[in-house]
Amino acid sequence: MKRKLLYSSVIVILLLIIAYFAVGNYFYNYALSAQDEKEFMDDNPNLEDSPFIDADAEAESIRLDDAFKASVQSDKWMIESNDKLRLKLQANAYTQSDNHKWAIILHGYTSQSANMTRWIRNFYEQDYNVLAPDLRGHGESEGKYIGMGWHDRLDVLQWIDEIIAKDPEAEIVVFGVSMGGATAMMTSGESLPSNVKVIVEDCGYSSVSGVFIYQLDDLFGLPEFPVLYAANTVAKIRAGYSIYEASAVEQVKKSTTPTLFIHGDADTFVPFEMLQEVYDAAPVEKEMLVIENAAHGDAVKVAPDIYWQTVWGFIGKYVQ
Repeated sequence: MKRKLLYSSVIVILLLIIAYFAVGNYFYNYALSAQDEKEFMDDNPNLEDSPFIDADAEAESIRLDDAFKASVQSDKWMIESNDKLRLKLQANAYTQSDNHKWAIILHGYTSQSANMTRWIRNFYEQDYNVLAPDLRGHGESEGKYIGMGWHDRLDVLQWIDEIIAKDPEAEIVVFGVSMGGATAMMTSGESLPSNVKVIVEDCGYSSVSGVFIYQLDDLFGLPEFPVLYAANTVAKIRAGYSIYEASAVEQVKKSTTPTLFIHGDADTFVPFEMLQEVYDAAPVEKEMLVIENAAHGDAVKVAPDIYWQTVWGFIGKYVQ
C-alpha cells in the first residue's frame, strides 16, 4: 500500500513538473522566441491606431519619410556581442561630416531599424548622425530570443563605444520607442561615458514582468502564478536572463542622465500607468510629456508638433 502511494506521488510530481515546463515553454515561445510568429500582435485591439491621429500631418510625414528613404543612404555597422553567444549585431548608420551630435534610435518589439524612419529622419534633419541598430533577434541581427531590453542594454553600451571610437567628441542621445524605450531606460542605469547626454523614452514599460503580467491577464485571463513563473524558469534556461530582473524602474533609479519620458494616455498595450512608475523612480533632471488620446506608439502621430517641440526643447538643454 505504501509503495503504491509512493509510486502515485512520484507520478503526480512528474506530471506536475512536465506540465510546469510545458506551460513555461509555450509562453516562452509565444512571447520571447525570435523564431515564432507573434500572432497576438496582429489585429490586437490594444495596437489599433488612435482615431485622433492628425491625418493631414501624418500624410505629410509619410511623404517626407519616403523621400528620406529614397535620397539618404546608410552604412552598415556590425558588432559582436560581448556575451558568450557572440551574436553578430547590425545597425544602419546615417552620418554627416564634421558633426559631433549623435542619436541612437531603438525600435520596438518585433520591429526593426528599417521601421524607425520617422525618428531617424527627424534627428538627421536636426544635423544629427544617427545609428539605428537591429536589437538581438530582430531585423538583420542574430539571436534566437527577444531580450526585451535587458541584454540589449549591454549591446547598446557597445554601440556607444563604437560611436566614441569613431568620434571621441560625440554627444549622444539614446532614444527608444516601446521596447526600445525600455531598452533606453535600462541602458541609463549602467555606467555611461560622459558622451551620453540625454535619454528619451517613448511608451516604454516599467518592467518586463509587469508588462507580461498585464498581457497575461489581458490576452488570456491567466494569473502570474504559475504561468509567468514557469515562463521565467524557461527564459533563464533558454535566454539566460530572468524576466523578474529586467526592470526599467530599477535601472532608472541608478541613472544620472537627464531623461524625457513620453506616453500616450490612451495606451492600453503598455499601460499608461507605467509612465508614472518610471518617472518617479528617476533621480535625474527630467520631464514628462503626456499626449492625450494617443494609443501605443501613436504620440508622434497624434500631436507631432507638441511631440517634436518637447523633444528638441529638452535635448537642446544638454546638446548644442
